[in-house]
Amino acid sequence: MSVRHYYDLCCKYKERPVKITTRDGRVHRGVIKHVDHHRVFIQPIQHGKGLGGFGYGGFYGPGYGYGGFGRGYGIALGTIAALALIPFFFW
Repeated sequence: MSVRHYYDLCCKYKERPVKITTRDGRVHRGVIKHVDHHRVFIQPIQHGKGLGGFGYGGFYGPGYGYGGFGRGYGIALGTIAALALIPFFFW
């Protein structure tokens, strides 16, 4: 799939929980917080925290958390091999 395809999907699924698999086999689960033309930023979902045992990992308000400003950490769009929506209660 093209980078443009994943960019469009990430924009469509912003603020929704997703599972992203990269070409090197890493799996990232989290909520898409921000998308630019080079990266998608996801806020990790940590087991055992938040609503129903799940929550947003590392976010403590503006200016805090992964990558600052609650954006999460970035994944290069060119490294994405698969992107899928996941139910919030996936465990």
